[in-house]
Amino acid sequence: MNPAPHPRPAPGLPGRRGLLGGLLAGAALAAVPALAAPAHAGARPAPAPAGPHATRPLLLGTYTSEGGGGTGIGTAVYDTGTGAITPGPVITGVENPSYLAPHPSGATVYAVAEQGAGAVTAVAVGPDGTYEVLGSRPTGGSGPTHLSVHPSGRWLLSANYTSGSVAVHPIAEDGSLGERTDLVTHSSPPPGPGQGGPHAHQIVTSPDGGHVLAVDLGTDTVYTYALDASAGTLTEVSRAALAPGSGPRHLAFHPGGRFAYLACELDNTMVVCAYDPATGALTPGPGQSTGTGSGVSYPAQPVVTGDGAYVYLANRGHNSLTRYAVEGGGAVLRLLDTVPVGGDWPRQLALSPDSSLLFAANQRSSTVTVFGVGPDGSLTGAGAPFPAPVAVCVLPLP
Repeated sequence: MNPAPHPRPAPGLPGRRGLLGGLLAGAALAAVPALAAPAHAGARPAPAPAGPHATRPLLLGTYTSEGGGGTGIGTAVYDTGTGAITPGPVITGVENPSYLAPHPSGATVYAVAEQGAGAVTAVAVGPDGTYEVLGSRPTGGSGPTHLSVHPSGRWLLSANYTSGSVAVHPIAEDGSLGERTDLVTHSSPPPGPGQGGPHAHQIVTSPDGGHVLAVDLGTDTVYTYALDASAGTLTEVSRAALAPGSGPRHLAFHPGGRFAYLACELDNTMVVCAYDPATGALTPGPGQSTGTGSGVSYPAQPVVTGDGAYVYLANRGHNSLTRYAVEGGGAVLRLLDTVPVGGDWPRQLALSPDSSLLFAANQRSSTVTVFGVGPDGSLTGAGAPFPAPVAVCVLPLP
């Protein structure tokens, strides 16, 4: 089934999916090799060349329809010291896996199916590196773009962008998904300037596991929910209003659990938010610079180092990474610099488990770029960009 087109193309720029036709019309995408021949259940990544460092698994999200160029979830391994990526087979039978999230046990990975009839898919990860698709469940909405696993490991949370709703699915002992237990549509407040409706873009659990937060770009609001751990239902307990037309997209928590950093893609700002674990209330501060100059650079996603010392932000229009120092116990971000990402339209970022490497999935250039993270938070390019068809998500596994 073909996914519904993105309802909100950026001014002068193609929308979430609209860029695919332009890529295919040129030689750029045609020149990008496939990760490897597609593989079915039981496939495993190709071994990396021998070297002085360990290798760990890496998964890659893409689009599989409308000429997206992908054929499923890409598998690879990366060198934990150099960041070098070695491709493996593709996990087929997974439609439009544009975002990926691991189960806390490491035994399962989940993918959205970003399309008109949205779905989520479970993929088992064997101890020997083999993979098996366990099946999919409908999300009850359209265009899901984000998902996460509750820290208990019992619930999968997903955000339907196009329909502006969030869903909950139970996770069985074997990692497979049960029928949806809840679906909540963001019916208020009214959509922000230029928006035709709500657009849920992210759903995450607070570090203490006490609340679930959903970021909605269309309503310029972050909703906080309490999750009933027995029934798998969501009850709203708080909401935080962002500047009208700011377009909040993704947030990342400081490991201390008292602050979160929110990227607003339409007004080109980063917002430090105070968080109260007792009530779930999120209190946004003023928007601050992304260091990309005038105009809109469509910031996409922030990530925080494991020690809470640095925050990085992907800027799609500027093709750069912003580096912030974290001060005041998490309450303050100090802009340090921006560096070129080495690709086009960095859609998503991920840090390695030890925060020594930063990966950027560059959608338009169909590449993943890797950076070494220095003790001072500085970023140093680690080798040539890795070819990956329409790379929209990169997930380094522990």
